[in-house]
Amino acid sequence: MYADVLTRVLTQVAVVVGILLLTSIALFVGRGRLVETAREWRSRLRATAPAVAVLAAVLGLNRVVRWRGDEIEGAIGFHMTETFYDLEGEFVLLFQSIATEELTAYFSFVYVYGYAFLLIFPGIAYFVLSDTRTFRRLLTAYSLNYVLGLAFYLLVIAYGPRNVMPEELTVTMLYDNSPEYQHLTREVNRNTNVFPSLHTSLAATVGVFAYITRSSYPYWFPVAAVLAASVAISTMYLGIHWAIDVVAGLILAGVCVRLSGVLVGRQPVAWFRRYLDRRPTPRDDRE
Repeated sequence: MYADVLTRVLTQVAVVVGILLLTSIALFVGRGRLVETAREWRSRLRATAPAVAVLAAVLGLNRVVRWRGDEIEGAIGFHMTETFYDLEGEFVLLFQSIATEELTAYFSFVYVYGYAFLLIFPGIAYFVLSDTRTFRRLLTAYSLNYVLGLAFYLLVIAYGPRNVMPEELTVTMLYDNSPEYQHLTREVNRNTNVFPSLHTSLAATVGVFAYITRSSYPYWFPVAAVLAASVAISTMYLGIHWAIDVVAGLILAGVCVRLSGVLVGRQPVAWFRRYLDRRPTPRDDRE
């Protein structure tokens, strides 16, 4: 039963996100960049392979640690649920005053489908740019988000509003309105993965990169900004995160984007060619 529901939900997400990606590629990327990428994809893949490998390793580590999370948290973690509740109170309940069926449907869609699309599309959009630095910076920022977020999840043991005040949040609770999504989030998350909000940090990271690349993709920036803001709001509207988690996620995004610029150099292939050009030409001893 569980496997059947999970398969159905994953298929539904793949179809919806796939449609969004194809539409966005046609609208924002364009045929010219795709044709150029078709000719140069091997060299671009070689240039970006280290960043791809690091992200894959980080995602693998994240999955392994998630299964051992309870044991690790018990050894090094600090229980912070009551502290967050005392500091913030019932702020997230403000969303109940504006809750409607339409808003709940919108934020549920954004939290699941919009978030997945928001993370995947920039990878495609930046890979087709001739300079691979933006693509490498994006993947590096993703890796930093997951690494730092995972460290906080192990150190900070906290439950979200949906676990602390479920009766007050019934109107907008994600799993009450769309219980099938619980099977999906269970595969990638745990109840104590609250501080900071990685949904917020990763969405904000995409929003910042959309701003940085607005000259290349001018129409993508406003779309990314609206989606990123919607994702952040959805985490509170649906009772998944505290506002404190969202603020921490925004700070984390800023740190990761900044660090990605420090860690990722300029075009590696171009740098290597310049290095070869500067090398002295070997002398012929026979002269």
